[in-house]
Amino acid sequence: MPSPVAEIPAAEPDLATAHYAAKLAFETDCSDVHAAFAGAKVDFILLDVRTPALFAQSHVPGAINLPHGKMTAHRMSEWPKDTLFVVYCAGPHCNGADKAAFRLAKLGLKAKLMIGGMTGWADEGLPFESSAMAAE
Repeated sequence: MPSPVAEIPAAEPDLATAHYAAKLAFETDCSDVHAAFAGAKVDFILLDVRTPALFAQSHVPGAINLPHGKMTAHRMSEWPKDTLFVVYCAGPHCNGADKAAFRLAKLGLKAKLMIGGMTGWADEGLPFESSAMAAE
């Protein structure tokens, strides 16, 4: 009798490759975002989709505050159409980043979710910023 782990057989490598490639097309993580900013290879716009008040208290360095409700075609036209947006919110208990990624996709824009959000960033021991500046 197999263990609970092996009770359902693992996917064949070609299926696993397709599955994880698709998954990674939708998300990135805190470590990769931090590495991009640390290495000065930032080829995306990082959006904190929480409220301006929460953003002012603490946010990921390099992020722009833009709650998903403010993501209009007019507002997003500030960036080239082929811009990649990475969105985050409070953490796994919050679906604000999912709503933002959905809204961006409906506007015809590319988006990835930074899994973990603020909680994941803190769990990685990465630094935060605070400011009185937030998007309107």
